[in-house]
Amino acid sequence: MTKKHCLFCDAIVPIERDGEYDRYLDCSCSPGGFYFLQKDSYDVINALPHPAKRDLLHIVSAYIREKTDSGEQVYLSSADLEMIAGSPKTPVTIEDKGNRLLQFLYRHSEAPGDPVTIHPLSASYNLTYSPNLQELVYIIDKLGNEQLLIREGMNFQLTQQGWNEAAASAGGKKLKPCSVLLPAELEHNAVWQDNLLSVIGQYGYLPAILSHPAAQEYPLEELAESRLIIADLTGRSAGVYFAAGYAMGLGIPVIWTVHSSGAAELDVQLQDIRPLVWDTAEELAVLMRQRITQ
Repeated sequence: MTKKHCLFCDAIVPIERDGEYDRYLDCSCSPGGFYFLQKDSYDVINALPHPAKRDLLHIVSAYIREKTDSGEQVYLSSADLEMIAGSPKTPVTIEDKGNRLLQFLYRHSEAPGDPVTIHPLSASYNLTYSPNLQELVYIIDKLGNEQLLIREGMNFQLTQQGWNEAAASAGGKKLKPCSVLLPAELEHNAVWQDNLLSVIGQYGYLPAILSHPAAQEYPLEELAESRLIIADLTGRSAGVYFAAGYAMGLGIPVIWTVHSSGAAELDVQLQDIRPLVWDTAEELAVLMRQRITQ
């Protein structure tokens, strides 16, 4: 396979020809991924004076990494460099650069405290649009002092505060799908709709109520895409049991709930599923926050 020098991260990487573009594979700009550079732009960019390269290339590397890490394809030409560097979306302050690191950890974790490995750190200062490793380390230390992240060697964890900051700075773009399973006849459905969905949403989830009388009517594909299942067993709905059990079989976390009026009638032992037993919406909201953040 042909190899070529990546102009933005200074690595020698495999490339593949793709029409008028070259596809650069698995460099520090896109670990495990790729980006496209117009063939005719390579020499134009390489011929830029050193001061221009110093000011532009690390920013473009960071742009590529952020976009490809978010699942976007990146096609570049020499005409794009100034536009990327001058974009109002490109972080300039240390605070904004720190937010980019929080967002990266947020994209790669399921909850506060989940470890994310950044290796090698020496080739990852593009995570913060930084020109060098020293600035990245400074940003990491700053975020640690602010109790937004915890670093243990090459492993990084968002604190609850850091998780909330990342969700806010990302503009709520990354909300993980969450299915709330309720039996169709449940008299408390309005309580969920009016009081509890917003609580779930505070922790990075996009909750959707699924309420059907029969097991076969629950959309299994939607359940399979969920990152969290909340199943209310009030009324002993066979459909809720089936759908939640299906999710558990896929390894999806399930939080069980039951109104106190129906707790004694459950078909399973309470200690087996540890349901949140509730009386009021306010009480369940508190219990839900505690369970989600465990």
